[in-house]
Amino acid sequence: MRIVIIGDGKVGSTLSNQLQRHGHNVTVVDNNKNALKNLIDTQDVLCVEGNGATYEVQLEAGVNESDVTIACTSTDELNMIACMMAKKLGSKRTIARVRNPDYYKQIDFLKNEMGLNTIINPELAAANDISRMLLFPTATKVELFAKGRVELIEFYVNASSPLCNMKISDIYKNYNAKILVCAVQRGDDVHIPSGDFIINQGDKLNFTCSHIEAEKFLKAMGMDNNKVRSVILIGGGKIGYYLAELLNKLRIDVKIIEKDYNKCLELSELLPKATIIHGDGTDSALLKTEGIESTDAIVALTDYDEHNIIAVLYSSSKGVKKVIAKINSSSYTHMANSLGILSVVSPKYLAVEHIESYIRAMHNSENISEIETLYRLVDDKLEAIEFIVKKDAFFLNKPLKKLTIKKNYLLACIARERKIIIPNGETNIRLGDSVVLVTLSNDCNSLSDIFEE
Repeated sequence: MRIVIIGDGKVGSTLSNQLQRHGHNVTVVDNNKNALKNLIDTQDVLCVEGNGATYEVQLEAGVNESDVTIACTSTDELNMIACMMAKKLGSKRTIARVRNPDYYKQIDFLKNEMGLNTIINPELAAANDISRMLLFPTATKVELFAKGRVELIEFYVNASSPLCNMKISDIYKNYNAKILVCAVQRGDDVHIPSGDFIINQGDKLNFTCSHIEAEKFLKAMGMDNNKVRSVILIGGGKIGYYLAELLNKLRIDVKIIEKDYNKCLELSELLPKATIIHGDGTDSALLKTEGIESTDAIVALTDYDEHNIIAVLYSSSKGVKKVIAKINSSSYTHMANSLGILSVVSPKYLAVEHIESYIRAMHNSENISEIETLYRLVDDKLEAIEFIVKKDAFFLNKPLKKLTIKKNYLLACIARERKIIIPNGETNIRLGDSVVLVTLSNDCNSLSDIFEE
C-alpha cells in the first residue's frame, strides 16, 4: 500500500518504521530537515520537507495517489486540515490524530463533515488502558476484545504464587479454570506454551477469558483484587483529564497534582468532582500531605519519563499497592520493569497499534476475515489479534482437531453471540464469530493464514 505520514514526531517515526517493515511504500512529510535526515539514515522511506497541510507539498508526497494519508503532527488543527485536503486530492483513506477534548466531543461531526475516515486520540486510549488496570489491580495489563466481553490479562508470578513450578495443564485441573494461558514471558524470551510447560517464579503470564472467569481464577489463587477507591494522578495533562473523567463516572475518588497554576484552574472547572492540587507531584512532602500512604493507586502522567519512574518508585516504597507510569521511551520501559514497575502505558505505541490495526484491516477488506482489534505485547514480540469471520472458508464448521494450525499460532478465544468459548479439539469456527489469535508472527493478516490447507 502507498501510505503518506504527515508529521515525523514520536508517533510518526514509530509508525513509519512499523509500516515500512511490513512492506508498505511509505512517504513521510515534515518541515524539520534534521528529523527527516535521521529518518532517511535509519528507515527505508521517502521523505518530503515542508508543511504537510499545503497543496504543493501534498502533491509532491503523492497524496493524490495514496491509499492512506495519516496526519499525526502535534497540532490537531493542522492534522484535520491536512486530512481534509488529502481527501480532496484523492487519498482513499485519511487518519487524523486529534487530542483536544473539545474537538473529540465532536468526533462524529468531524468525521462526517471533514472526510476523516478515523480519528486517533492517544491520550484517551491511554486513559482507557489505565482505567482497566485500576479496575483489575492485580493485573499488570488488561486488553479487551469482542466489545469488552473477552479480556487478555497479564500478571506477574511472584515467589509466593501457587503457580510456581506448576505445569500449565495442572492449572486448568487444579482450579477448574475456564481460561487459556496463551503466552509466557520469561526474561527476554516469549513462549506460546503447551500443557507441559512449567511456570517459574518471575514469569509473566498472559491468559484470555471473560471478566467473571478472570475474577474467579485470581481469587482461587488467593490473589488480592480489592477494588481501587482512591487515586492520585501526578500530572494534569490530557491523559489526566480523560482518566479523571472516567474514574469519576466509576465513583472513584480522584486527586490531581499539577505544577501549572493556570491548568489547575482549568481542571477545577472541567472536573468539579475531582480534587485539584497545585504543586509538584514528585515532592515527597506534598505526596505525604495529600495522603499517599492511604491511597489505593498512584498514576504518574507528567511529560518526563524519569519523573514518572521516580514518583511511582517512591509511592511503592510507601506501600501504595497499584502504581502506573506513563513511559514513552522503550529503553525506559525496560528499566522500569527491571525496577519492579510492571504497569506502564505509552500513548505513542497505543496510537501506532490503532493505526496499524486499521491499515491491516483495510488491506484485507476483501478477505474472509477482517481485523477488528490488534495489540502488540511483550516488547512487540507478540501480537494478539481479533478477527471477525466475514465469509465462508475451508476451516469453518470443522472441529479444530481435524485442522492443522501452523507453529507459533494459538487460538485463544472465540466470542459467539453471548458465549465466550475457550477452544479445544472439538470446537469449531463459524461464520460471524469473533476469534482472538495470539502469535509470535507479525505478518498475519487473515484467519486463513494460520491453517495448513
